[in-house]
Amino acid sequence: MARRVAIIGRPNVGKSTLFNRLAGKKLALVHDLPGVTRDRREAPASLGDLHFTVIDTAGLDEGEKGSLAARMRAQTEAALGDVDAVLFLVDARAGLLAPDRDFAKLLRRHGKKAILIANKSEGRGADSDVFFALGLGEPIAISAEHGEGLGELYDALAPLLREEEPPAEHASAEKPLLLAIIGRPNVGKSTLVNKLLGVERMLTGPEAGITRDAVAIDWSWRGRAIRLFDTAGLRRRPRVTEKLEQLAVDDAREAIRFAEVCVLVVDSTQLLEKQDLTIAREIAEEGRALVLAVNKWDLVENKQKKLTELREAIERGVTQLAGITAVTLSAKTGAGVDKLMPAVIAAHEVWNKRIPTPQLNRWLEEAQARNPPPLVSGRRLRLRYMTQANIRPPTFALFASKPGELPDSYRRYLVNQLRESFDLPGVPIRMMLRKGKNPYEGKRG
Repeated sequence: MARRVAIIGRPNVGKSTLFNRLAGKKLALVHDLPGVTRDRREAPASLGDLHFTVIDTAGLDEGEKGSLAARMRAQTEAALGDVDAVLFLVDARAGLLAPDRDFAKLLRRHGKKAILIANKSEGRGADSDVFFALGLGEPIAISAEHGEGLGELYDALAPLLREEEPPAEHASAEKPLLLAIIGRPNVGKSTLVNKLLGVERMLTGPEAGITRDAVAIDWSWRGRAIRLFDTAGLRRRPRVTEKLEQLAVDDAREAIRFAEVCVLVVDSTQLLEKQDLTIAREIAEEGRALVLAVNKWDLVENKQKKLTELREAIERGVTQLAGITAVTLSAKTGAGVDKLMPAVIAAHEVWNKRIPTPQLNRWLEEAQARNPPPLVSGRRLRLRYMTQANIRPPTFALFASKPGELPDSYRRYLVNQLRESFDLPGVPIRMMLRKGKNPYEGKRG
C-alpha cells in the first residue's frame, strides 16, 4: 500500500491548494470562504521521485459537541490515525494564532511525524519565525498557490517516506469500477456511503448540503476494486446561486461524466420530484448505467404500491432507462443495503454487454416480420443490416435504404425490442442510422 500523507490545519490556510498542487490537478474545491472542505479527500500524489497518497482534511476548528464543526474535527482526527506523515499548515500572513497552538498539541498527542509548513510565504509581510513557538521544529516556507518552496518540502518529506515506499510492481493492475452516488441534497447519499464502507468515512448530519466535493474513495467489495464517488446534492439550476455551491454542483456533474455506474438515491417518503428525473436524464444522456436506490424504505407503509409508482415514474420520465433496477433500502439502519452492490455489478455487466452480429440480424428480421417498417412514397423502407458498434453503453449501427425517413416511433420500437430480447435493462441504448448496403455482403467470415 502506498504511503499516506495528511494535510491538516486551521480553515483557509491553503490545505486544498497544496492538495491540488501535490495531486497535479484541481481535485479539491478552492474558495476564499473558510471551511469549504468538510470531508477528507484522497488522491495519488507525487513530489519529485516520491509517490504517495495525499489526504485533504477539513479545517481544524472548535465546536460544541454534536455540531457540524465538531463532526468535521472528528473526521480530521480520524484521518490522523491512518497516515504515515502529517503536513501541518499555518498561515504566514496571519501569524501564530491560538488554534495553531491547540492543534500542535493534538499532533504531539497522536505521535505522528509532522512537518510544519508556513504557507502563503510569498512576498513581503510573511514571517515564519514566530512558528518556532509551536515546538515542531523549523517551519518550511512555501507558497502552495505559486509552487514555491516545494524543494524544501521534498527534502523534509523524503526521509519519512522513502524507506518503506512499496515497489511499483506490487501495485494492483485491476482497473476499478467507477461508481458515483448521485441525488438531491439530504436524501442520504453520505449515510449510504458510510454504510457500504462499514465506517464513518463521510461527514453526515441533518443539515442539507454538507458534502461539497465529489470525494473519491478506493474500496474493495468482495475482492472487486471499486472507486466510489460521494457527491454534493444536485438542486435545480435556478436555485444554485452561490459560487461555492455552483463549484460543488460542477464537481458532482464531473463525477457523472467519469463514472461507469451511477446510483441515484431518492427519498421514498417523498414523491419522485422533477429534479430526480432531471438527474436521471442527465445520467442517461452521459451514457452511464443507472441503479435506483430508494432510501428510507423503513418509513414507507404501502411498499408495493410505492415501488410500482417510483419505477413507472422514472420509466415515463426517462424512457432511455426502461427496466431500471430499483433497490429499496435504509441507509440509516442498513436494511437492504446488501442488495445494492450486486445490482451495481449486474448493471455494469449489462453496460459492457456485446451481442454477436449474426444474432442481431436474425433478431432484426424477426422484428420486421412482427412489425414491418412504414411505407415511404409507396415503397417499404428496407432495414438491411445491424451490428453493434460499441459498448459502454450498448451502441448499434442500423443500415437502411433511407435512414432519414425512418420515423422516431419505429426507432423506439426497435430499441424497446432490443432491450427486451437481449436483456438490457436500466442502461441507455444508442442506435445510429446509416445508409448503405450490408458492409459484409459478399465477404467471407
